Amino acid sequence: MIQYVGKETLEKHLKSLKNQREAVKHRLKKLAARQSEITKQSSVMRERVVQKYQEIQIVLEEDLRTTLSHLEMEERAAVSALDGLMERNCALIQEIEQDLSSLSLALNCFHTNPDSMVFLTPPARDDMDTVDRVMDLLNQSDPSSVSLDEAKADQILSLTTSLLQLVSSQTPLIRKLLQSYSSEVHLDPGTAHPKLIISPKGDSAAYTDTWQQLPDLPGRFDTTLNVISMQGFTCGRHYWEIDVTGKTYWELGVTYPSIPRRGPSENCWLGRGPESWCVEFFGGEYTTWHGGVPHQLPFAKRFGRIGVLCSFPAGLVTFLEAEKMTPLFSFSAGVFSECLHLAVCPGHHHGGTNSSPIVICNASSPTSDL
Repeated sequence: MIQYVGKETLEKHLKSLKNQREAVKHRLKKLAARQSEITKQSSVMRERVVQKYQEIQIVLEEDLRTTLSHLEMEERAAVSALDGLMERNCALIQEIEQDLSSLSLALNCFHTNPDSMVFLTPPARDDMDTVDRVMDLLNQSDPSSVSLDEAKADQILSLTTSLLQLVSSQTPLIRKLLQSYSSEVHLDPGTAHPKLIISPKGDSAAYTDTWQQLPDLPGRFDTTLNVISMQGFTCGRHYWEIDVTGKTYWELGVTYPSIPRRGPSENCWLGRGPESWCVEFFGGEYTTWHGGVPHQLPFAKRFGRIGVLCSFPAGLVTFLEAEKMTPLFSFSAGVFSECLHLAVCPGHHHGGTNSSPIVICNASSPTSDL
């Protein structure tokens, strides 16, 4: 059916569309300006951080030069003292060598002509005088009489060890920052697959071969070995650490509550659909998943603890090796459309090699909404 409209109506509609277009263009301009501003802020922050690290390095290098110069001065003094003692020993050896040469020459004359008379210039020192001089020099040139200040060296080593411990206790610097974002979460037993045992505190999940008789709740995973947290988050920055020590297979990440939970659909698995982001360890390899797209990671070491960071302001999901805070992979998720829940999958026993539970290491730090 053709609908006829008047000129006034068309002009009104045209004006409305133009206004809407201008509003969108204005917002696009604002977004581009904000993008440029964030890029600039990030660049400035990186430069400042690099400058501070360089200043720290300069202070340490200068202190190292000062410390080494003091050690070198003491070394030069000790070496010089030993040089003096060695010179005195060498001089005495030369005198003794001269006397030996004279006596050897006289003895050779007697061997050649026993009846001959050999006239020698008598040595300036008799045997007892030489013995006394040698003993006196040996007493004065005892090698152990010259030594470095071992107490000072031990103290320097102790101070440098303390400095190292102090620096080590403060690094990686990012650890303190991320731990300030720690949010306490507890696993929701009402979402757990019937073959998962959730600890009374809700901080761990372990697989069991026994299908537990649990209420058939609509939010329970009935095919995949998943469980999600009771708490969901819609703003701020949040960080969790999950202990996977001793496990050969696991999955963990964050998910929207709308993730499918029933039936054999692959979307029920973490990261296989658009509702979740995860990192998986299986067969000695790490893989991240989102939207069914895998990204194999270049790590071979079996990590004991994994960090998960989600940032609503940045639209970011990052997985880290928690000991050294090494980033494993980051998803630029954009704007999150729902609240986020922590999600874990401890996996099957795999012949007893994967029987350890997967454990959430809740921190006492308050949640940050910066």
